Amino acid sequence: MDSSCNQNTAGTAEMSGSSMTLAERFRGFYPVIVDVETAGFRPETDALIEVAACTVKFTDSGDLVRDESYHANILPFPGANLEKSNLDFLGVDPYDPERNAVSEESFLRPLFKTLSKKARAAGCTRCILVGQNGSFDHGFIMAAAERLNAKRCPFHPFSVIDLATLSMVLIGQSVLRVAVETSGLEFDGKRAHGAEYDAEIETDLFCRLINRYRDLGGWPLPPDMQKRARISNEMKKQSFSHRKEEDVQKNPPPESNFENSPFAILKTLVHSEHN
Repeated sequence: MDSSCNQNTAGTAEMSGSSMTLAERFRGFYPVIVDVETAGFRPETDALIEVAACTVKFTDSGDLVRDESYHANILPFPGANLEKSNLDFLGVDPYDPERNAVSEESFLRPLFKTLSKKARAAGCTRCILVGQNGSFDHGFIMAAAERLNAKRCPFHPFSVIDLATLSMVLIGQSVLRVAVETSGLEFDGKRAHGAEYDAEIETDLFCRLINRYRDLGGWPLPPDMQKRARISNEMKKQSFSHRKEEDVQKNPPPESNFENSPFAILKTLVHSEHN
């Protein structure tokens, strides 16, 4: 990450002693807890003014804990709509120089690159956004990625892990403050509605819920369920591979493109050597 992105490291120890990996626990997805503050509710038109993200890891004892945190105040993109009611609620002037705000480009591109690297290092295929009412945060992140023409956005294009839903299922609460306090954590109301604090407390709650589910016997799965999961995932992979082959057969590359491709040139060279 560059200097425009504030990174707070809570620990980056490897999971060498853990019996579980993120890839195994979350089906190849790398959970990233994200919170955004915005100047409205429409991702395509309203300004993104603050972004925070946290990653997680397993400790040697198998507990899921907060890992690294990233945060920046964001300048509204050119032409962005600013809803006064939203800004008044947050008490924020997006152009206040004391915010040290940076452009979406300056923060999100290096963040995407960092998260992609961490996902690959963890053996995961891509990131999945975790958030309180996570579809809201996901919408703004994906809209910003579209504005930046970020072809390698690390997040799944539509799937999220919604923390409100997870909290409701596991502890019967969906309001963030109540869920946090029910889980045994402390909630600081004075820092709430700031993306940095919200992302961190949401991460701590997410970890608490995942660990509680494990302690109640929900994870790891019984051997018969593990076997069915492996079979189902393998069948899905084979089906996807088969569909890709069918697509290639139905839509072969243009002949002119193939003739000039490295594969065609190599084939010609090999054929010449044999003759």
